[in-house]
Amino acid sequence: MNDNSIRPIEKWTEIEHLPEWDEEFYQIYTAKKYGKQLMLKALKPEFRDNPEYRSLIEKEFDVRYNLAHPHIVMINDFEEVPGLGMCIITDNIHGDSLQTLIDNKQVDEDVIKKVTNQLVEALQYIQSNHIVHHPLTADRVIFTDNIHNLKLIDVGFDQKNHLTPADAADDIYNFGVILNKVLDAAPTRHPELRRVAVKCMAKDPARRYRDIEALKSALNNYNKNRLYITIIIFLAIMVIVLAWINSPWAPAPPEKVQEERHIDLSFKHRAPDTSIQKIF
Repeated sequence: MNDNSIRPIEKWTEIEHLPEWDEEFYQIYTAKKYGKQLMLKALKPEFRDNPEYRSLIEKEFDVRYNLAHPHIVMINDFEEVPGLGMCIITDNIHGDSLQTLIDNKQVDEDVIKKVTNQLVEALQYIQSNHIVHHPLTADRVIFTDNIHNLKLIDVGFDQKNHLTPADAADDIYNFGVILNKVLDAAPTRHPELRRVAVKCMAKDPARRYRDIEALKSALNNYNKNRLYITIIIFLAIMVIVLAWINSPWAPAPPEKVQEERHIDLSFKHRAPDTSIQKIF
């Protein structure tokens, strides 16, 4: 083989462990597969040779592989990676968790909007597909680096024929906890959203929203009220501006002032009429 021969492309490169992303039984990595950035989920070394845990990761792959939602991490494949064993492979969603944004006081209106819309949509999708999942926490909500898109990770490990009312009530409670934390870190007050969070966190499940649809309705009403308030404020400002423009105290437009000055100057420079008309 000479020096000009084509070297084979290495399949897996730049494998990097992300310890802050690790889960109870799993380690999370970033890596490149044929140059494309991906993320890997592998069993921790102490569990890799245990048939029970190998069955666990296989089942999680089976449950999550067919899920398709823009705000849930999608699974691409399940394959052997040198040194890591069998791995669940997902798109690269590296970024900051919602918990990190809360801790660093980086919650803005965009974050609030995505939590009250996109996170609820993802949660509704999970429930409609009867996915058994770990408790919803701010650590499991990721805002991606590049476009700050919301992605829910570690979604599910089993699937049932239906979810119980208790499952739905727990999801609503945990969403309320997350929303309350987000509002604590927000730079402005949102009393209506705070009331939604408090209702979600009611100790008695019967006093919470009865389901995700009821929660969505409350949040949609909040968004509609904000829109109406914005429109009313805008119209009020326009009325004030128009009233000022048409008031006698408003300064004349520059072109009108120039026109009046021109007329005045023309009058001052007009030659006096010296003719005398006799009237008989």
